[in-house]
Amino acid sequence: MVDQTLFFAGNGTIGLEILEDLPDVDTVIIPYGGGGLSCGIASVFKTLKPSTKILACEVETAAPLTASLAAKKPVSCNHQASFVDGIGGKSVLPEMWAMVENLIDGTVVMSLQEIVDAVKFLAEHNHVIAEGAGAASVAAAMSGKAGDGNIVCVVSGGNIDVDKLIPILQGNIPN
Repeated sequence: MVDQTLFFAGNGTIGLEILEDLPDVDTVIIPYGGGGLSCGIASVFKTLKPSTKILACEVETAAPLTASLAAKKPVSCNHQASFVDGIGGKSVLPEMWAMVENLIDGTVVMSLQEIVDAVKFLAEHNHVIAEGAGAASVAAAMSGKAGDGNIVCVVSGGNIDVDKLIPILQGNIPN
């Protein structure tokens, strides 16, 4: 069995790197899958710079954290498969709930088209090929849903099939 504290500590180093490079960060947007990445990064900010807003990013086809935060307990939600397959499960893992509800300040839910636009933007302007889940945070920043100030987008994941990437680069939602 893997020691979960080491897993969170490893993800927390991303938070340390963000603070080192941009100490005056106002908001950090993190794609929300199982919660490990989000909680690891958020734990660093809640300890070292608690004024930083931590937002979890989800996709409209499955937003279990948004539903769970609204219900104040883990709940299941509808799930529709999409090219954004690294985030958006059917529910928040019960073992993650206690950490998530204390570390995450809110969520932003993005449409598939907004995520398509972010993947395309990253490829065209930054030469970064990101999967849909990884680009969701950029979609949130581009939409204005994350607010103003110094915003950091965690772009995690570059596993995207070429058959999905081609229509995205043309501005279309892949099948």
